[in-house]
Amino acid sequence: MSTPHKVILTCAITGSSHTPTMSPHLPYTPDEIVAQSVAAANAGAAIVHLHARNANDGSPSADPEIFRDYCERIKSQSDAIISLTTGGATGQTVQQRLNVIRTLQPELCTCNFGTLNYGLFPMIPKYAGKWRFDWEEPYLASTKNEPFVSNFSDIEYMLKTLTNETGTRFEFEAYDVGHLYTLAYFMDLGLIKPPIFLQFVMGTMGGIGADVVDNLVFMKRTLDRLIGPDVQWSVLGSGRFQFNIVTAGAIMGSHVRVGLEDSLYLGKGQLAPSNAAQVQKIRGILEALSLEIATPAEARDILGLKGNDHVNF
Repeated sequence: MSTPHKVILTCAITGSSHTPTMSPHLPYTPDEIVAQSVAAANAGAAIVHLHARNANDGSPSADPEIFRDYCERIKSQSDAIISLTTGGATGQTVQQRLNVIRTLQPELCTCNFGTLNYGLFPMIPKYAGKWRFDWEEPYLASTKNEPFVSNFSDIEYMLKTLTNETGTRFEFEAYDVGHLYTLAYFMDLGLIKPPIFLQFVMGTMGGIGADVVDNLVFMKRTLDRLIGPDVQWSVLGSGRFQFNIVTAGAIMGSHVRVGLEDSLYLGKGQLAPSNAAQVQKIRGILEALSLEIATPAEARDILGLKGNDHVNF
């Protein structure tokens, strides 16, 4: 297991899993999301990964114009690569989620390798009776019976059509080992070509657990067996698993992702005051391990991206 020459650090700024009640530091207005994105980039994140939220209450949105506002302002203040979600949020249609990419044509977007029971409902008891907004509890509860949908037809459409229409490349997301076989299947069809950027998503309810020995090592061995070593792979850990799992991944040769989408905490019982604080923490860990952090320009080269002069924002 070799270490990449430079570690690409991704920061997932807001996501759609956590709700405003859970942390006063979770950004959801445009000004907050833009400011935290730029600060994360200044702290060392080569990629900022974005979901959109409604400014009045922080609820998830698939409105391309909300995304455009974020992207234009971040681009004007930073050279960071902007990666947009195609996952959106539970309840959004595939057409809504992909319309954002067709409209804005970013350098990078996500592609989830399977339909998933993405369960957010276990978070409800901790915040019961404390909700800031009426939408939060029903939204979390809906994930008990409404899966996130990404079927083989959806993935094939993205691979065949979306890239050709937009020039956008993918950050593929593997929530479990079966998703690696889906990657191998589409590679065998010739629909996925290097450089491949693959994110192991570990510790979410409904996906593979964030265990280093049994799961992270197993996922990497399976990836090597199915695809070979020529994959730019990255690791994220949800909740309390964040820093342990991404540090272990980096030691094994991965790129890393942090951010308030994945965890609201900086340490045990300590809410992270910002996305930049998480970036600064993991950067310090990586540099203490003698690992070098990739700049946005270096990350673009590693991932074969088209550059931010070829986006539609």
